Amino acid sequence: MSAHQKYVVWFHEVDKNDIPQVGGKGANLGEMTQAKLPVPPGFIVTSYAYFSFIEKSHLKHKIEKHIEGLDYNNSQQLQHVSKLIQEDIKKSPIPKDLAADIVEHYFQLSEDGTEPKKSILHHIKRLAGAHMIPVAVRSSATAEDLPEASFAGQQDTYLNIKGEANLLNSVRAAWASLFNARAMFYRIDHGFDHFKVGIAIPVQKMVSSDASGVMFTIDPVSNDKKRVIIEGIYGLGELIVQGAVTPDHFEVTKNDMKIVDKKVNSQHIYLPGVGKREAKVPPKWQSKQKVTDEQVIGLAELGIRLEKHYYFPQDIEWAIEKDKLYIVQTRPITTIKKEGAELSEKSTIQGLKKLTKLVTGSAASPGVVSGPVTIIKSASQIHKIKEGNILVAEQTNPDFVPAMKKAAAIVTAKGGRTSHAAIVSRELGTPAVVGAENALSVMRDGMIVTVDGGEGIVYKGELPKELQTADKSPVSTVTFKTATKVYVNLAEVERAEQVAKMNVDGVGLLRAEFMLAGIGVHPKWVIAQKKQKDYIAQLSEQIGVFCKAFGDRPVIYRTTDFKTNEYKNLKHGAAFEGHEENPMLGYRGAARYVGDEEVFELELAAIKTVRQKMGHKNLHVMIPFVRTPEQLLKTKRIMGSVGLMRSPSFKLLMMVEIPANVISIDEFLAIGIDGVSIGSNDLTQLILGVDRDNEKIAQYFSELNPAVLWALERTVKACHKAKVTCSLCGQAASDYPDLVEKLVHWGITSVSVNADAVDKTRLAIAEAEKRKVRK
Repeated sequence: MSAHQKYVVWFHEVDKNDIPQVGGKGANLGEMTQAKLPVPPGFIVTSYAYFSFIEKSHLKHKIEKHIEGLDYNNSQQLQHVSKLIQEDIKKSPIPKDLAADIVEHYFQLSEDGTEPKKSILHHIKRLAGAHMIPVAVRSSATAEDLPEASFAGQQDTYLNIKGEANLLNSVRAAWASLFNARAMFYRIDHGFDHFKVGIAIPVQKMVSSDASGVMFTIDPVSNDKKRVIIEGIYGLGELIVQGAVTPDHFEVTKNDMKIVDKKVNSQHIYLPGVGKREAKVPPKWQSKQKVTDEQVIGLAELGIRLEKHYYFPQDIEWAIEKDKLYIVQTRPITTIKKEGAELSEKSTIQGLKKLTKLVTGSAASPGVVSGPVTIIKSASQIHKIKEGNILVAEQTNPDFVPAMKKAAAIVTAKGGRTSHAAIVSRELGTPAVVGAENALSVMRDGMIVTVDGGEGIVYKGELPKELQTADKSPVSTVTFKTATKVYVNLAEVERAEQVAKMNVDGVGLLRAEFMLAGIGVHPKWVIAQKKQKDYIAQLSEQIGVFCKAFGDRPVIYRTTDFKTNEYKNLKHGAAFEGHEENPMLGYRGAARYVGDEEVFELELAAIKTVRQKMGHKNLHVMIPFVRTPEQLLKTKRIMGSVGLMRSPSFKLLMMVEIPANVISIDEFLAIGIDGVSIGSNDLTQLILGVDRDNEKIAQYFSELNPAVLWALERTVKACHKAKVTCSLCGQAASDYPDLVEKLVHWGITSVSVNADAVDKTRLAIAEAEKRKVRK
């Protein structure tokens, strides 16, 4: 059920496809609820409600005035402006219909976690004002928890909220926290528009936690996919993220579900599930294990179930109340390092042996660097950090992030692998050691130290520069070329320059959808409002960033392949899009270009602007989801009518992702194209009739299925015969070395993979080419 244009939705009404309305956190709560996982019940105040509040309260103009001329690098000025904006939001009344909807859902929230109730007793309680179920009010930014855009922890959370008046005040305060200083800095630093990032508010029945913690379904430091990492403490889990206490640490192997590593740490304070904010742990319990071995195994089983559901490693928050396990939140792990990122060079290891160990803690983020210590006792001191310093603190929080981005390494006295310091360090590629208890007493400002984040050790003294290692950005370690080209798949403007520095031969798949989603409005509305020039300018500017970054290397832009439901999620989209039961097989790709030429021409105008006005002749075009040769011919004619025709400097390609493309490949090639790119994900799904997101049948999804291999071979050989290029984009090339061997043998001209798989794929291709030459 879509949350579009609804103020409030129950968890069970949304799923992972509703991120634009309920954010990553809200979408995951809905997804898990629908999957029958043990999630405490609740509802979500949608981003539509937030945007409606901003509009009806006339806040946008006030906020724009506050941020006009703001220097985001001036922390004092940023803090002042942030405070003014938040005050404006907090004092603006919530529209009556919106407030009523929130309160109505709160009153329907059941005590026992069953379906929402609406009984006579409910109405009596409502009239009497007696509904006092404690809830947690959390934030869920609409770009939260997406790879390369992790907003987690930037907005505020309010616990143990009771009564409708307190609930409404907490919702408004959570909205205001979208403009706290750290969130504003992050958005500007990552190129997000303040007014395009919304916020949804999950309201969830409070779990009175006896114990809680965090779980990773891979080891976030070593990248070991065979283990589940669990950390737990007494009471609420906030103290783990803050790094205020060092949690118990457990490692469970997935194949036999055994605890193979366990470390129990002493805990002196905790946050009760309800009541006062902080309490002391009785002495007799301080050094005891916080959760039983049986509970650890139960949590690991839930973690594996979640990873299988999402087909991606998960970062999970959990809680235990009266021996019942709950999943409070899950998100994809955004900090998986490419293979070989951990310390491995023998010379570095030998160099470390010559230094004196200073302190030890938990390995939090791999890499070895040296630098002068700067001790930070609170966020008010982050200005002390200079580029290359070693940041040392008791713990960190989101306010430390600007300093953490400057630091060469990070050391904290408290916290585990799932603390704020550990998570952010891995995201930044900054070496880190956490839970080094005596760090503040042993280390001094200006002291030169070496931090080994992969082993959890800080040494006194400096390691030679050539022996230091850190993974700050994607860098290719494989420098040679191969006859089969290795392209990269890209979508985000922010990554263009970094990825362009890698050993890639160009962009094999530049997705239009992320850019159009960033513009945010339905193109038909743009046409209706006669705002085509602005739309074209925004799109061409973004495409131009990629083309400029890659210089002479080709950038193959795949024209829009939004499905109907995705178009509908754009602003004003509901006015122009109907409902489709199966959008994957619906009105998409080339069918839209032929059916609505005026919209397609907006995109073509942007392409012409980039090529002709900006002078980026390395931009080429690929047409997706072409059902028939006639559709391809009509698309070519539309392009020709606006002056975009094939030439030695302008290539036109087609995606092969439908069985009909394979069966009739010779007819498609006869229309006249310069090459094809096989979309292995969609093609495999459609050949096998498998929805890879459906956990009941996903096991049957395999690019190595004989039917899929037949399709790949037929396509590659047909292109080779016709003397046009043939590429493969998707996960298959990076996942299966055996498939790479076959592709090279058949004569494929290129593959296009994600940035983290470039080196691995290049190596596999090189080996396959050597064997082909020997044969």
